[in-house]
Amino acid sequence: MNVQKRGVGTHDSSPSSLPFAGIELGGTKCICTLAHGPDLILDQRTVPTTTPDETLPDILAILEEWHDGFGFAALGIASFGPLDLDPASADHGRILATNKSGWPGTDVRGILSRAFPVPVGFDTDVNGAALAEIRWGCAEGMADFAYVTVGTGVGVGLIVHGKPTRGIGHSEIGHLRVPRLSDDTAPSVCGFHDDCVEGLASGSALAARLGGRAMADVPTDDAVWEPIVAALAAMCHAVACTTGPRRIAIGGGVLNGQAHLLPRIDAALRESMGGYMPLPPVGEYVVAPRLGGLAGPLGSIALAIEAQTV
Repeated sequence: MNVQKRGVGTHDSSPSSLPFAGIELGGTKCICTLAHGPDLILDQRTVPTTTPDETLPDILAILEEWHDGFGFAALGIASFGPLDLDPASADHGRILATNKSGWPGTDVRGILSRAFPVPVGFDTDVNGAALAEIRWGCAEGMADFAYVTVGTGVGVGLIVHGKPTRGIGHSEIGHLRVPRLSDDTAPSVCGFHDDCVEGLASGSALAARLGGRAMADVPTDDAVWEPIVAALAAMCHAVACTTGPRRIAIGGGVLNGQAHLLPRIDAALRESMGGYMPLPPVGEYVVAPRLGGLAGPLGSIALAIEAQTV
């Protein structure tokens, strides 16, 4: 278990001053955070994501330590998906048809929360990150916002009128099918779709396109970036036309260290729109997340805060 202290604050045992506990359950690691907010993180620890039988007991041990030591007002769980988020469903709180071996059907909400008599917030990791950016980051004060992470996969946290979208399921915009460039014949890395954003523009897709080259060694004018930009701009076009977010933040491993990508995606989006919709000025629509690498961990804290206020 890798423990990382992010900050230390004074502690008062009165309920009004209790911190919030949050779990960001990711595909490779889980980040456990005890905090009042971004300016006062009391403890933060990392647990590898292996199997449910190994990972979840380790997380529970941390939560029990915090509950017995500090106490916490509410618990937020922001998990990789897909998830069953319907409270009326028999599978509510479970991971659904994920590609991560051993995890489909796991009752992550129930296992991590049933021992603690506190309100529980449960949503996708990207929806949590979107809510964190609205509360403390680049979308502060906005009720309509999209948070995109482009890493191993492509996830989109879509907030409409202040709430994450629901319906038959949560947002899965990373699997939106988009037109390929005419000369793009690279195989999709998505096992479900030949031409979805995740299959064409995720970190996994980029690695396949690079054929062993290190991303850090690829120049900004290399042709490999063209289908990445095209797919992400097409996704932004669809999101802007359907739900009209006031801002789209794009982060994740593919964007990190590639400062040229955001302006190119923004420019491709505006060209695609052809002046049809009045987008905000350049530099104010497609942006980087202000919270950076803390967007995900703070997303679980945002879910806990929202659960307490419901």
